[in-house]
Amino acid sequence: MKIGIFDSGIGGLTVLHQAMITLPQEEYLYYADTDHVPYGIRPKEEILEFVDNALRFMLGKGVKAVIIACNTATSAAIKTLRSRYSLPILGMEPAVKPAVAREEEGKRVMVAATPLTLREEKLRNLLHQVDKHHTVDLLPLPELVRFAEREEFTSQAVENYLRGELAPFHLEDYSALVLGCTHFNYFKDTFSRLFPSSTELIDGSCGTVNHLKDILKTQNLLEENTGCVEYYFSGRKAESREQLAYFERLHNRLEEMLRF
Repeated sequence: MKIGIFDSGIGGLTVLHQAMITLPQEEYLYYADTDHVPYGIRPKEEILEFVDNALRFMLGKGVKAVIIACNTATSAAIKTLRSRYSLPILGMEPAVKPAVAREEEGKRVMVAATPLTLREEKLRNLLHQVDKHHTVDLLPLPELVRFAEREEFTSQAVENYLRGELAPFHLEDYSALVLGCTHFNYFKDTFSRLFPSSTELIDGSCGTVNHLKDILKTQNLLEENTGCVEYYFSGRKAESREQLAYFERLHNRLEEMLRF
């Protein structure tokens, strides 16, 4: 049986890439809802409908667990999905807790995500629990999703956009930058260049995959298979040489980003 990994587009490949490192003998189904990307500017009800449709598709393919590898979709849909379906469903949330725990005295933490993720009650509740000294700042970066979806990772336009959005902040004040959208991991090199070398980049992929491993082990669902992946664009299987080369390029990009 496969592990299903869902995202609105290519951001969730960050989680898939980490899963293939941590659980190399599992089989995977990756579902990119490219017909409806980006999610971060859509109404919550619409996102729930899209994610529910994708989950039912993956169930039809026999998945044993699903990661909603999209912070926006997690915020909008995971509570409802868990009430509807009995299989393990894991979500993503900005890794604020570890960032605050490692925060240096006198420093701040920046959380970059989509507008919807930053507005949602799920993040607000998390901040209420862990941000006791009000040192967390929130920064919406919706355009990064669009840049990522067209494989524009290192252009001058990307750098200009980030410089403009970060201009109001004193970057020397930040001990950590939390990448609260899986799409943002493709830009770790640019973030590293713009922030001081002492600023740590933190995302939730490792924690989510390790949690999945623990759940599968507890439920005796770990398997030793071939480690293959099936890719789907909004339910249409990626089979052509061009499509598979596209995913290979993205995995290569993510492999490079492991250095940051």
